[in-house]
Amino acid sequence: MAAEWSSVDARAAHNRRMNNRALIRRPGPRLADGLVTHLERSPIDVDLALAQWEGYAGCLRSAGWETIEVPGAEDCPDAVFVEDAVVMFDDLAVLTNPGAAERKPEVAGVAEAISGLGLESVRISGEGTLDGGDVLKVGRTAYVGLGGRTNGAGIQQLADHVRDRGWTVQAVTVERALHLKSAVTALPDETVIGWDPVVDWPGAFPRYEGMPEEGGAHVVIVGEGHLLMAASAPRTAELLRGRGYTVTTTDISEFEKLEGCVTCLSVRVRA
Repeated sequence: MAAEWSSVDARAAHNRRMNNRALIRRPGPRLADGLVTHLERSPIDVDLALAQWEGYAGCLRSAGWETIEVPGAEDCPDAVFVEDAVVMFDDLAVLTNPGAAERKPEVAGVAEAISGLGLESVRISGEGTLDGGDVLKVGRTAYVGLGGRTNGAGIQQLADHVRDRGWTVQAVTVERALHLKSAVTALPDETVIGWDPVVDWPGAFPRYEGMPEEGGAHVVIVGEGHLLMAASAPRTAELLRGRGYTVTTTDISEFEKLEGCVTCLSVRVRA
């Protein structure tokens, strides 16, 4: 155990040297009114959700990330899912235009935080819609979910914004899940992992592997060989530990009731 913690501490120190920062946004009092699309609505314990959010933020800090709290948006129940408002491409912040009208006001506070970090930003605008949860970056390819929240015009604008920075954008059909990253994420070796029942097109990815639990489809890479996952996927966590990864788990059950996962509760800024 001591050796494992030494390894984690060393990675955390490395991350601090890399100036890694993570945007987070505190859950608001209307969290229980958040949108649900593919799940039956369940009661939300707002106090428990806040405690879980604080635990999640603590995991990021323990892994060496400086957490930056975005101004609250108390009239926006889903604002805690800050990933949907901005996508980072190296040092470029792409401010989104959420597909759900109720979520569009969330972007203003995120834009303020991005400006405060001195980062260059561009916007998805007009008829184009894009949710950050639909953007999965693997190497220099951004796979973008084309479905309920993100449309073709938004994907085209994104491709135009990042093309000159060496990024390729590939649309991927999403029908069975809220966002692309509700169904799949990627390991450090660029293997895309998912939960088969909600993955529409596994053949879109050069390497795809199904995981044994729905929560196992979601990982956040917080350091070299270090993954953050939801506590709801213990079998997947053990599977990945068996492959040599350090896996930290955290309970986000209240956010999972709102179709949230570990990726959507933060935006990692590595610039």
